[in-house]
Amino acid sequence: MVISIPETTINSSNGRRPIPLIGMGVAKSENTDSNEKVKTAIIEAIKVGYQHFDTAAIYGTEKPVGEAIEEALRLGLIKSRTELFVTTKLWCNATKGHLVLPAIKQSLKDLGLEYVDLYLIHWPLTLEYEEFKLPIPSEWISAINLKDVWEAMETCQNLGLTKSIGVSNFAPRRIKEILTFAKIPPVVNQVEMNPAWQQKKLNEFCKRNDILLTGYSPLGAGSSWGRNHVMDSDVLQDIAKSRGKSIAQISLRWLYEQGVSFVVKSFNKERMKQNLDIFDWSLSEEEMNKISQIPQQKHIYFGLMVGEPNDVITEVDADLSTM
Repeated sequence: MVISIPETTINSSNGRRPIPLIGMGVAKSENTDSNEKVKTAIIEAIKVGYQHFDTAAIYGTEKPVGEAIEEALRLGLIKSRTELFVTTKLWCNATKGHLVLPAIKQSLKDLGLEYVDLYLIHWPLTLEYEEFKLPIPSEWISAINLKDVWEAMETCQNLGLTKSIGVSNFAPRRIKEILTFAKIPPVVNQVEMNPAWQQKKLNEFCKRNDILLTGYSPLGAGSSWGRNHVMDSDVLQDIAKSRGKSIAQISLRWLYEQGVSFVVKSFNKERMKQNLDIFDWSLSEEEMNKISQIPQQKHIYFGLMVGEPNDVITEVDADLSTM
């Protein structure tokens, strides 16, 4: 059975597809997912109702996303590219004004698409390197010139290479900076968000500025980041047990009730279905109050990828930790 996913408009201009409130994230798991596995998972996701696919240049999954869309068209799972919403992101090695246009053109080439629906600045910083490696040396890292980069992002939209533009991992301070000079304001801010990192202040800020908050890691950080404060939460476990739902379903329903969109990753077909089964029931006021009292702890910091964090990383991570 194909599940219908609610959508919301993210741009007042005509001709732009609304964004499905649940998307499928397609980052590879520690480089263990093959392109064929990613492609197969996307095709299965389309079969059960997913229409939004979230990738990025750094994920290495743009090519299998494009191949999956081509295959879905061939199989008749979709009649047109316009039935899908595709997000990709500008990686930090291209966050300079003159590098943005070549970067989106390369992403489109890898995707095999004429345009994406949403193009995001992945992180508010710049990296300069010839070959990427981890941990990231601090000498690679420098501050981003937001005005130059955002003007180039606007050019990408004006040229029709993306339908909309936005940001990822941006705190209010940096969004306010963009709004001082933007001719086209950001329509989305994608950040870590889940019951263990609820982003209440940031969500309020984004709503006031007509920016849709999109949550990644909606089920908490994976094992590579340490303890999962969502899946291990006693509060969520108790609510899930009393409701006959999974912890994932409780967490995703909580996000849905915050008025945000979110991207969740699972390449397991049954879990894909379960993650969409959140629309015909709701959490009680008592359950929402219990969730609101879960201790808060952020897990995703850029500094986790850096050998010796410098002032730029310290500032970015400090911004994120206060949201």
